[in-house]
Amino acid sequence: MYRAWIHFLATRLPSRCEVCHAWPARPVCEPCVNRFAPPVTRCPRCAIGLPAGVGVGACGACLRQPPAFDECHAAVDYAYPWAGLVGRFKFGGEPGWAAALAARMREHEGMARALDAAQLVLPLPLAPRRLAERGFNQALQLARHLAPGKVDAHLLLRVRETAPQSALDRVERLLNVAQAFAVDPLRAHRVQGRDIALIDDVMTSGASLDAAARALRQAGAGRITALVFARTAVPSH
Repeated sequence: MYRAWIHFLATRLPSRCEVCHAWPARPVCEPCVNRFAPPVTRCPRCAIGLPAGVGVGACGACLRQPPAFDECHAAVDYAYPWAGLVGRFKFGGEPGWAAALAARMREHEGMARALDAAQLVLPLPLAPRRLAERGFNQALQLARHLAPGKVDAHLLLRVRETAPQSALDRVERLLNVAQAFAVDPLRAHRVQGRDIALIDDVMTSGASLDAAARALRQAGAGRITALVFARTAVPSH
């Protein structure tokens, strides 16, 4: 009830656009969304932005080494103003941004379709130390706004502490998160044959989402779709 009331306040009451400061507006007004989140042709497997005119097939990296998830959708590129808003949400102690960011994700046609089709919506779990430092899991906050009736916050587990990914290249990222995730063995039957939406806030190399999807595959998951708010324009190599 409390979460629903906060969502109502965040999405219904007048506020000032945090980008252009127009009043009244949503947290990010429609003109700013149109300006800073134009339609982007993306690889259907990893959501990396593709040059105009190249079609809608998978990118070269995914053709060479497909990720463990079946498809991926991103609402925006990780660039101005979204990078700053994600930073406020994740590092600035402002979990209230989850409602606005999730609303933008829901407006993405492919993401809405994947959420409606999913039988389970699983947030990427944080390591206990990171969760204690931050006070909340940003992926869980997004998931609860995206599809509250389908979220299971304790089915996918983080079983190994890892170094921060930001300073690592792609190969190091993959090694860093290898076997960092597992499905709760006492509840693994919930995963078997299910269509799953895997949620995170930002995708850079995709290493964490890939490792989590591999754990779900080992538990017998059906189709796995990764859904992120923002995707970096260039993957980390």
